[in-house]
Amino acid sequence: MSEGALAGYGVLVTRPVAQSGELVDAIEDAGGQAIRFPVMDIDGAAAADVAKAFADLPQPDIIVFVSRNAVIYGLAAINTVDALIAVIGPATKAAVEKNGAQVDIVPEQGSDSEQLLAHPNLQDVEGKTITIVRGEHGREKLAETLRSRGASISYLPVYQRQLHSASAGELAALDKSWHDGEVDCVTVMSVETLHNLLQLIPSACRELLVETPLVAPSARVIQTAEESIPGISTVLAPGPQTADIISALIELRQSGQSK
Repeated sequence: MSEGALAGYGVLVTRPVAQSGELVDAIEDAGGQAIRFPVMDIDGAAAADVAKAFADLPQPDIIVFVSRNAVIYGLAAINTVDALIAVIGPATKAAVEKNGAQVDIVPEQGSDSEQLLAHPNLQDVEGKTITIVRGEHGREKLAETLRSRGASISYLPVYQRQLHSASAGELAALDKSWHDGEVDCVTVMSVETLHNLLQLIPSACRELLVETPLVAPSARVIQTAEESIPGISTVLAPGPQTADIISALIELRQSGQSK
């Protein structure tokens, strides 16, 4: 990363507070201004409750972690189980490995259900028992496809995603920053994050959002943004990891597409 490559560049960071630090630090290390506006809160289940819920499930042949939060709140419960570990993408893989476990199945590219389902080890799963570790709710694509291939699927919900309760002060600060021209780009990591952002921001900011480039690591997020905000400029980052987002931000800045 080039030092100062984002000098004078304001980036709206919408990740939950506890998970935004790495991206914020990287933006600031590159000379940019990170404007925090979390749109989602993560409420993790108690470890004892997760362990009990997992013990009540059938013994799995494969355990799938669909996010870093799934790893943070669910990995400890399955550490003693002899099962293959699958992950949704490189950021989730890094989280598993950081906690001392080995990943057996990871998409060859990308970081979504479709890419994971394309992995050779998930084609012939007839008679296999698969546990999907995730939040309280989520996409059904992964489970539906694996069931169609003959697998038995169980869910282990280990956290809840909540719409952030933005204070009047947070909303006023965002409105001021945007109208003062400090928000040059918005980062959004998931479709749910995008929906929450649209629900939370003041109407005047939503008008400015149309004129503000949006960076996201998933084609699904890009497609949803373009459908929900006609006319918005979007940039697909090469992946969800911090280095991927920073790379996309620098490329956007250098391209002159910024607001």
